[in-house]
Amino acid sequence: MSYRERHVSAADGLSLYVRDYGDGESRNTVLCIGGLTRNSKDFHSVADRLGSRYRVIAPDYRGRGKSAYDPDWRRYQPRTYLDDIRHITAALGVHRFSVIGTSLGGILGMALGTAMPGAVQGVLMNDVGPEIPKAGLEPVIAYMKNTQPLPHWDAAVAVLKATFPHLPAKTPEAWRMIAEATYRLDYRGQLVFDWDPAICRVFEQKEALAIDLWPYFRSLNQFPVLAVRGALSPFVGEDLWSAMKKERPDMACVTVPDVGHAPSLSEQEVEIAMDKWLGVCFG
Repeated sequence: MSYRERHVSAADGLSLYVRDYGDGESRNTVLCIGGLTRNSKDFHSVADRLGSRYRVIAPDYRGRGKSAYDPDWRRYQPRTYLDDIRHITAALGVHRFSVIGTSLGGILGMALGTAMPGAVQGVLMNDVGPEIPKAGLEPVIAYMKNTQPLPHWDAAVAVLKATFPHLPAKTPEAWRMIAEATYRLDYRGQLVFDWDPAICRVFEQKEALAIDLWPYFRSLNQFPVLAVRGALSPFVGEDLWSAMKKERPDMACVTVPDVGHAPSLSEQEVEIAMDKWLGVCFG
């Protein structure tokens, strides 16, 4: 494998899984953090490409992938994730890092500008901004609540295609890769989500979406920022995109055509912009 598997204990003792790419000695570290239900598998291509130049760490949030599930669903919230990131970076000897964050990971990237300003060197926000449209989030929550097991991988691909037709997949192989990062085989040999279904319970709380994210976005003014969006994304529409650019006119921006939520970050135009952004971050 091109990465080492790490296991870090969170503050409450929960086991957190991390993929650690590169030689581990680079002073320049990239932290890759994913979407609400996603895990480190999503970043394999990105981390593999960057691993020859940087150390890349990609954790699974608690309740996702190979990290342990939390017995208390109330801890599935950003404050806990930020605390987990502090423990992961400390345990792995990482003192400064640039963030590549997709969706929820981009929100946490914004929050890290306030929570760990001395550690952050730059933030890439992938298909997320300081406002979360209901039109984007509601279909995702509805999908998460359908926990019916699936019989085989073809069925999993079919569900993904029907629910999220604008995912960044152009070939059967690409769709299968996304499916394999979304589902896992359970003890019956059936496919189930590779995350704790209890994550959904957080969104039953009214305050879950009542956070003003603009102050966190503004906290990034001291860092190089690269914003990426899918042209068909329901999460970052033209109005929000324009507002973000007006607030931060020096922000590097890339729109990926024919893709919804969220770009894979392996698109050629994104790779070019990412390399330039990392060059600025690490100076």
